[in-house]
Amino acid sequence: MLRFATAGESHGESLIALLSGLPAGVSIDENFVNRELWRRQQGYGRGGRMRIETDTAHFLSGVRHGKTIGSPISIVIENRDWKNWTEVLPVGAGDPAKHKAVASPRPGHADLAGALKFDFPDARYVLERASARESTARVAAGAVAKQLLLELGIDVASHVIRVGRAELERDATWEEIAALRAKDDVLLNCVDPEAEAKMKGEVDAVLRTGDTVGGVFEVVVRGAPPGLGTCANWDERLDGILAQAVMSLQAVKVVEIGRGVTAAESLGSEVHDAIGYSQELKDGRHTRFTREHNNAGGVEGGISNGEEIVVRGYLKPISTLRRPLQSVRFDTREETKAAYERSDVCVVPAAGVAAEAMVALAVARLALEKFGGDSLRELKRNYKGYLEQIERF
Repeated sequence: MLRFATAGESHGESLIALLSGLPAGVSIDENFVNRELWRRQQGYGRGGRMRIETDTAHFLSGVRHGKTIGSPISIVIENRDWKNWTEVLPVGAGDPAKHKAVASPRPGHADLAGALKFDFPDARYVLERASARESTARVAAGAVAKQLLLELGIDVASHVIRVGRAELERDATWEEIAALRAKDDVLLNCVDPEAEAKMKGEVDAVLRTGDTVGGVFEVVVRGAPPGLGTCANWDERLDGILAQAVMSLQAVKVVEIGRGVTAAESLGSEVHDAIGYSQELKDGRHTRFTREHNNAGGVEGGISNGEEIVVRGYLKPISTLRRPLQSVRFDTREETKAAYERSDVCVVPAAGVAAEAMVALAVARLALEKFGGDSLRELKRNYKGYLEQIERF
């Protein structure tokens, strides 16, 4: 079974990703992993931290001579900002006078709930782990999962469809979405320049007022076969697994599969995707059954149906405001302004990249559970046999 975990704090020495369950023989391109980490750092509205960090993956185990060897993979990403925090967050007792307490919790963040849960006198340690900086390690692990999926002809990409009130008002093609990954001048990762300019205007507005802005990103999985996930048990359904994976990302408050939100206000005849049949396999598909639309987002009954898997994440505005909201001091209980630490203004494009990683990890896990194999050659042999089966159906 594919499993992953992350460790590390926002201003700690490093972040760590642990990944186990990959078959032996998967080629790992470190440049690909580092490009994914770079993509997570981009976007209009990012804060000063991204000018300090240059995220680079250092593989400690599980990969030799450029290929997985079947053992657990460990990846370290150094926090360059650690040099500014070595005396503030030492592993040992250190000097209490140099501790930087987060004295008043920020509304919308984990500060207060975490301090109550762990019995901390301030929110420093909660902030350090709850920070979206943790998603860096997820992106590194997801980049490895993506390289496994590419061996099976499955690809994952994302784009931004809304920032604040500015929205992409048309459907994007896979080719448009995939092309965004090659851009070096990432703005808001939108396929339409005119819509992206309006999104930039939303960010500019909150920059002037000391506020923050959220939005919506969309992750698309191309090339996944029918049959991933199952209707047999509640916790094995593909849509539930995807929803949990994306909802676990910092600041995501809603996850939508396909046309999930607008489907609730529509008639069944307008929502459900009529089924057709073609004598030929087209566009790299694995089944001759066709759909005129993909309102289901590639998932029916908890199972992938062969269409593109479409997942949207709705991101709330970042909780740390340059114009802080009202809060209360932990020590005196007196009213004050919420604590402020260097922060972003808009992270919707970065959240989309992190969501790609989570979706890739979820899809890779289900693919390995279905097709198995201790080596890539065994996995591909099993996968080929299944594709031949459904193509003949």
